Amino acid sequence: MTPRSGNWLKAPRMDWKAGGRCRMVDKQTILDSVGPVQAVLDAHDGVVNVVDTADGIIMISLEGGCTGCSATPMTAMQIYYSLMKLEDVNDVVFVNGELPAYMRTFIDDKLEGE
Repeated sequence: MTPRSGNWLKAPRMDWKAGGRCRMVDKQTILDSVGPVQAVLDAHDGVVNVVDTADGIIMISLEGGCTGCSATPMTAMQIYYSLMKLEDVNDVVFVNGELPAYMRTFIDDKLEGE
């Protein structure tokens, strides 16, 4: 499958501290958690590519219609907020830098207050 399809994952890294079991978040859980943002992505030909999920670190990229879109940081912020609420997620990394540091800090502060 091509990266454009949104259906590819790298091979997970093993977490030997966890008894040799790799700690991964299910890809479908990630895509389902994008929630209402997905409708906007679909309308604008945007794609969420799940790159990696190993060690509770979700690596994603926003592609397609998201590339160069001025609303991409807001979309990334909403996705970050949704995914950080998942129990097994330690961090969300946007591999193309779609989420500015100040937005990440804002969401982290909001999550701590919940």
